[in-house]
Amino acid sequence: QVQLVESGGGLVQAGGSLRLSCAASGRTFSGYCMGWFRQAPGKERKFVAAINWRGSSTSYAESVKGRFTISRDNAKNTVYLQMNSLNPEDTAVYYCAAASGSFVVTLSERYDSWGQGTQVTVSS
Repeated sequence: QVQLVESGGGLVQAGGSLRLSCAASGRTFSGYCMGWFRQAPGKERKFVAAINWRGSSTSYAESVKGRFTISRDNAKNTVYLQMNSLNPEDTAVYYCAAASGSFVVTLSERYDSWGQGTQVTVSS
């Protein structure tokens, strides 16, 4: 497993932007698909975006397509989530996760390492 620490959350007005970062340590970062999930109060955790180990393939939830961009820097053991045009429905705790393997993974059950989460709050 890898250890994951998210940062970059905060309070932003609707229409604004935030960039989340997730720093990984432990096992070889480049051997993992990295994903972002989010959980709003009273709701289940949902997939947001994922990127394969090489950074050549990505997947996004329909609700964030065209607004969010996932990227990674394997030299820095870090994955990012650039979030633009934020709206109040994006308010949630955002979690970074790692799944071993070469391909993009969207199912939370396939991820075996999780960060502690970072709060994103979008005000209207």
